[in-house]
Amino acid sequence: MTIQHRTALALACAVFCSASQVEAADNASITLYRSDSPGLYASNGNGADNEGYAVVREQRSVTLQAGVHDVVLGDLPNNLDAEAMALGFPGGEAKVISQRLLLGQGANAALTGLTDSTINVLGENGQPLASGTLLRAGDDGLVVRGGNGGTTLIRNYAAVSTESGHFPTGSSLRLRVDAARAGATDAVLSYPTSGIGWRAAYVATLQPGNACSMQFESRASIANRSGRDWRDAKVNLIAGEPNFAKSTGPRPMMMRAMAAPAAAEATPVQSSLADYRSYALPAPVDLPDGSISQVPLYATHTLGCERTALYENGGNWLPPQPMLNTDFNSDGNSSITSTLRMTAFDSLPAGYLRVLTIDRNGVPQFIGEGRINDTPKGSDATITLGTAFDLRGSRERTSFHVDKAGRTMDEAFRITLTNAGDTARTVTVREHPNRWRQWTVTSSSAKPSHQTTDTLEFRIDVPANGKAVLDYGVHYTWTADDQPQS
Repeated sequence: MTIQHRTALALACAVFCSASQVEAADNASITLYRSDSPGLYASNGNGADNEGYAVVREQRSVTLQAGVHDVVLGDLPNNLDAEAMALGFPGGEAKVISQRLLLGQGANAALTGLTDSTINVLGENGQPLASGTLLRAGDDGLVVRGGNGGTTLIRNYAAVSTESGHFPTGSSLRLRVDAARAGATDAVLSYPTSGIGWRAAYVATLQPGNACSMQFESRASIANRSGRDWRDAKVNLIAGEPNFAKSTGPRPMMMRAMAAPAAAEATPVQSSLADYRSYALPAPVDLPDGSISQVPLYATHTLGCERTALYENGGNWLPPQPMLNTDFNSDGNSSITSTLRMTAFDSLPAGYLRVLTIDRNGVPQFIGEGRINDTPKGSDATITLGTAFDLRGSRERTSFHVDKAGRTMDEAFRITLTNAGDTARTVTVREHPNRWRQWTVTSSSAKPSHQTTDTLEFRIDVPANGKAVLDYGVHYTWTADDQPQS
């Protein structure tokens, strides 16, 4: 083995050529699963290459030699599930004996794809340092086997050049195959990978007027940080939550996905897939590494909606026995939240809804964002837009009495709502009488608008620059078996 030292310049890798290398084909078929990982869609993308999940199927053109020999497939993503990779020869020309994944990560990722290819290593003045087959690219240098069988370790170099017009990216797969005869043939490679995923992105623009109406746009956001580019990929999006048993492993520029010409209103073809929903994109798309692409999910719709100013106290929790403590659930907050409810016109995959409204100059302005879970057609979705600026609420207990012998309890509250705005508002007051599960309303200054086993709601009109007061009382009862211990 010979060791050569030279002053290192910036690494310049040109192109490569090797009979054992197999170039990646365009027109891959990619099945993408939903991922809500913030890092996958963030502008910096730090640590997101292990998020997301996709299954890729692509055709490779392979030149075989008769008998047992090695074949290297480059242009693979950085984070593959090595246990689930498969290469098949539909015509039965060869069979795979073993396989080894060569990871294209770290400082030497650019050279990993050249493993087993013929390279020329150049020094700072363009002088040749070595030529031959690249065996390994590591932190300690390049290991190159020359034509005479000798091996050279090169620690400092300026450039690596090859002869073909293709340079592999990402990881590589080295396979030992047994071929019945020599010649070119097609092989089908399939593998799961992380670093790529999708989620729905919705935009609702509220329309002017007293009635709640909005223009609803829906897109699919596809994030690719896999370390691999795809061109003219046929993409299928899966909505739902399949179970992934493995806790690790497969699991910037902003752009619209570059698609082949299609109808202006072309949207994905939707169908059922077991317990999930499938969306097949109508045209192939390019998915460059380090990109977040968007494609239409549904055509734009005009939808009815409902906006609510909500004042809520407590929650749906119910105790294991009657709560007789005087101070239980006595405090009230002051903020009133603004919510938006809509009915799904079709099955809506989980994603985030950004809501805009038109200001007095006709300019759309952002007023809130929330998450929509998987929502079947005809079901309601509600998001919280934010805290209302002009509305406030206060809550005080006005009476409380416990009769342990009679196993009853009475409690009453006063809720005061104020409106500093110039327009009258209707506020939904949502209370949770949860001292015990058996209760009735004994008095109220306004008729309840909605009532369930753990929720009590009132709709209160609050005048402009004014206030409104709600008084109500509830009566609890329980049995001897439920009686708390003294």
